[in-house]
Amino acid sequence: MGANATNALFFLVTTLFDLAMWLFLLRIVLQYVRADFYNPLSQLIQKATRHPTDHLGRVLPAWRNFNFAALLVVFLIALVYVHTVSGIVHLRLSRYPAMGYAVLKLIVMTANLYTFTLFVQALLSWLGPGVNNPASNVLWSMNEPLLRPVRRVLPSLSGLDLSPVAVILVLQVANRLIPLPGWFR
Repeated sequence: MGANATNALFFLVTTLFDLAMWLFLLRIVLQYVRADFYNPLSQLIQKATRHPTDHLGRVLPAWRNFNFAALLVVFLIALVYVHTVSGIVHLRLSRYPAMGYAVLKLIVMTANLYTFTLFVQALLSWLGPGVNNPASNVLWSMNEPLLRPVRRVLPSLSGLDLSPVAVILVLQVANRLIPLPGWFR
């Protein structure tokens, strides 16, 4: 396979796996923060991730709003991703390093998810302040636990809330400190 075909395959595999992991991570986070279940966005995520997690939920029940079945599914997706990417780049990994890379990939994906949601929430607040829509409600309930402590330390500047910028900066610095090889990012 040529270099361009390998790059295209790598891009396709990474994109599909990242979207799948984000769906399950969103389910975990939205359930943990007790986001509005009747919100259309929450319903979409719930329905898209229903089959594997609901069946596993009988064996691994949730504990204090933490969905262990969805965590297991997203970990297995990350593990399959690590093995798929290592096969594309012709790298042999044993079981424990692959599991470690899968955990690190999930940490990176969670940081990227929060960075993306904070960015979208900030854009929505600038473009349509005071507009109430389903996406902004879910984003607010998801991001507010991260933003609230920062707002206590960093007050608004002339009515401009800089806490999303500070949290995104911290998330991206922490993301770059995670020792995950470049082809797994």
